[in-house]
Amino acid sequence: MKQQNRHIDRVFKAIADPTRREIFHALVVASAALPITQIAQQFDISRQGVTKQIKVLEEAGLITSNSNGRERFCQANPKQLKLITDWIAFYDKFWDDALGRLDNHLGQADT
Repeated sequence: MKQQNRHIDRVFKAIADPTRREIFHALVVASAALPITQIAQQFDISRQGVTKQIKVLEEAGLITSNSNGRERFCQANPKQLKLITDWIAFYDKFWDDALGRLDNHLGQADT
C-alpha cells in the first residue's frame, strides 16, 4: 500500500504543475511519440526547462521516453491516471453513501 501511495503522490505532483499538464496533454493529443525539440517549440520555456518537466512526468510514469540517434522521443502513458481515478472513486462512493444515509435519515425525520 505504501508503494502505491508513493506512486499516487508522484502522479499528483506531476499533474499539479500547469506546464507539465500541458506537456502531458500535448502528448496525449498527439497519440504518438514526439521529439523533445518539437515539444519544446510549443512552450515559452527553454528545451532544458521542458526536459526538466518531462523528467517529473517520467518519474510518475505518465510518459515514457527513448532515444533514437541524438533525439529523445516522449510518449504519453495515460493509463497511469487510473490510479487517480480509482483513488477519487473511493471518495466519490464514500460521499454518495454518506449523503444517501443522510437523505434517508432526514426522510425518516419528516414522518
